[in-house]
Amino acid sequence: MDEAIRKILAECETWAVVGLSNNTSRAAYGVARFLQGHGKRIVPVHPAAETVHGEQGYATLADIPFAVDCVDVFVRSELAGDIADQAVGINAKAVWFQLDVVDQDAYARTTAAGLTMVMDRCPAIEWGRLGPAPEGI
Repeated sequence: MDEAIRKILAECETWAVVGLSNNTSRAAYGVARFLQGHGKRIVPVHPAAETVHGEQGYATLADIPFAVDCVDVFVRSELAGDIADQAVGINAKAVWFQLDVVDQDAYARTTAAGLTMVMDRCPAIEWGRLGPAPEGI
């Protein structure tokens, strides 16, 4: 799992954050701000399609008119598999299921399709533990 985490953190620049809204009490809001602060482009994905942290929101992954590297999933486990399938459909490179989001069948489908996937982890936590190595190393 550590290898997949390192790969995503180092190589993924554009992160679609599914479940991101302007609700400052939600984990997605803080994690998206963290990613942005570390040079990543965030793309809010929420039915309300709100602009969050200065970035235009979209109602669905399919509505995003540019390439997405990682789909970061802040929905309940029972809904996450469908999001993972949508990530495959938009040719994302990776899927990241947040803390307490687990779907083994979705993991099998997503990795079989060639995407890198992480489950039940938070990029803000993992960055401090395994963040990208400095360039040249």
